[in-house]
Amino acid sequence: MSPTPTPPAPPTPLLVVGDALLDHDLSGRADRLAPDAPVPVVAGAHRVTRPGGAALAAYLGASDGREVTLVTALGDDEASHTLRRLLAGRVRLVEMPLTGRLPCKTRIMAQGVPLLRLDDGDGRAGSVTQEALAAVREARAVLVADYGRGAVDVLRDALTRAAARVPVVWDPHPRGGPPVKGVRLATPSATEAHAFAREHADRAGAATGTAGASTGTGTGTDAVPYGPESALRRSAGDARALIHAWGVTSVAVTLGERGALLSHGEDPLLVPAPWTADGDACGAGDRFAVSAAGALADDALPETAVETAVRAATRYVADGGARGLAARHGEHAPSRTDTGVPGGGVPDHGVGDDDPGTEAYAVRLAARVRDEGGTVVAAGGCFDLLHAGHVALLQAARRTGDCLIVCVNSDASVRHRKGGSRPLVPAADRVRVLLALGCVDAVAVFDEDTPERLLNEVRPHIWAKGGDYALTRLPEATLVKSWGGQVVLLPYLDGRSTTELADRAARGPGPTAQVSGRPRSVRK
Repeated sequence: MSPTPTPPAPPTPLLVVGDALLDHDLSGRADRLAPDAPVPVVAGAHRVTRPGGAALAAYLGASDGREVTLVTALGDDEASHTLRRLLAGRVRLVEMPLTGRLPCKTRIMAQGVPLLRLDDGDGRAGSVTQEALAAVREARAVLVADYGRGAVDVLRDALTRAAARVPVVWDPHPRGGPPVKGVRLATPSATEAHAFAREHADRAGAATGTAGASTGTGTGTDAVPYGPESALRRSAGDARALIHAWGVTSVAVTLGERGALLSHGEDPLLVPAPWTADGDACGAGDRFAVSAAGALADDALPETAVETAVRAATRYVADGGARGLAARHGEHAPSRTDTGVPGGGVPDHGVGDDDPGTEAYAVRLAARVRDEGGTVVAAGGCFDLLHAGHVALLQAARRTGDCLIVCVNSDASVRHRKGGSRPLVPAADRVRVLLALGCVDAVAVFDEDTPERLLNEVRPHIWAKGGDYALTRLPEATLVKSWGGQVVLLPYLDGRSTTELADRAARGPGPTAQVSGRPRSVRK
C-alpha cells in the first residue's frame, strides 16, 4: 500500500500595511455631447464600489486563498464603514485612528473607458496603536502598500525591524517615504522609479555641489539616443541607482504590458508579460505587488516571485482589472501574435521582398524599425535542434520590442565552439526553421565565435540572452551598451538541452524525460 501523499503546506499568512482607499466606478454609455458644452453625456450609469489602495492589495491577497491582515487607518465616516463591510469575512483588520474622512476616488466611465476621476476625502493616519505594532512584530511576511497618507510613516521603525527578519515587499508612492533598508523587493512603476532616482541624485548633487541626475552623471538616468527602448535602458539604470540609494536587495520596475524588470544591481532580468492583455489596468500594480509578496512569503526566489507577479497582473488586466473583481478567474488563451507559434511567415516591415534569412535584410529591417521609432530586439545562439526552451526564449524576446532579429552561429562557428560532431543541423536548415516561427522577423548568420561584428551592424536596442540570473557578464555587453542598448536576461525552461537530446537519440529508444516546464535554465 503506497503511503498517503503529504498535503501541500498552506500559503504563508501575509501582513499588508498601508493606506486604505474606497474606489467607485460610475459606468454608462456616452453617445452624444451636451447641448450647452462640448462634453460627453454619460447615460444609464451604474455604480460599483470596491476596496482601493492597500485595501485592494489585501483583498486580492485574500482572493488567492491566503490569510491576510491589513493594518490601516479607518474612521467613523460613511466611506470607512463601507470599506469595513467590503472586507468583512475576507481580511482581518487592525485599525489605527484616521484624522478626517477616508479618501474616495470615483471614476466616470463610458464604454469601459475612464473620462474623469473625482477625488474626495483628506484623511490621514493618526497615532500608531499597540495592536498595529504587534501585528508588524509578529508578521511572517509583509507587503507595504504606501499611498502617501501616513499609515506607513507611523510604523516606519517597526517596518525597519521587520525587514531584518522576514520578507518585506515595498510598493512605494511619490508622496510617501522611501523603503526602509533591508527590504527584499521594491516595486515602483517605471515612471515612479525614474522620479525617485532623479530625486535622489539631485539631493546627492546638492549635498556635494556636483550635478545630479538632470545632467546625467552616473546615476543610470542619463539621456540615451533612442526612442521606446530608451525607457527600458533608463529603467535598468533607475533600478540600479535605487538599490544603492534605498539599501534594498532588489528592485522590480513594472513596465505595464511589457512586464517587469528585476535588478539586483547588475544586468537586469526582463520578465515579459505572457501575453498582451487589453483591459482596465487600474489596480494592476497592487495585483503585482501582493503576488510577489505572497511568493516571497512562500520562500520563492525573487526571480520566481516576479515571474509569478507578472503573470498574475497580466491575468488581472485580462479579466477586467478592478472592474472584474467579482468575475471568476479563468485561463485566457493568448493570440497567435502574442505567442509566436510556428506559421504565418514574416511580417511585412516594408524592407523589400528579399530573403529574411540574410544579414542584409536584417540590417535594413533594423534601420527601418529604428527610423519609425520602434524597438529592435536581437537574440543569438546556435539553435541546433530547436526545442521548447529556444522557442520560449524567442517568444519572450519578441514581446519586448517591435521586431526580433536572431543571430545564428554558422556551421564553422558551431564546430569551433561545440566540437566536430556539431552542428547536427546545417545553418541553412536552422535558419529556415527559425523563420517559420511567427515571433522571428529576420535571421542572420555569423562566422565568428561571438556576434559582435553582426551586432555592430544591426545595433539592436535590446540584446536578449537566456539563462540564470547569475550568468557571467557577456563579452558583447559592453558593445551593446556603447550605442545605448540594453542587455537583458530572459528565463529559459528547465531541462531543455540540445546536447541532452542528441545523447538520448544516440542511446536509442528509452523512457521520455520528464521536464517541469518551470522557467530556469537550458543549454543550447
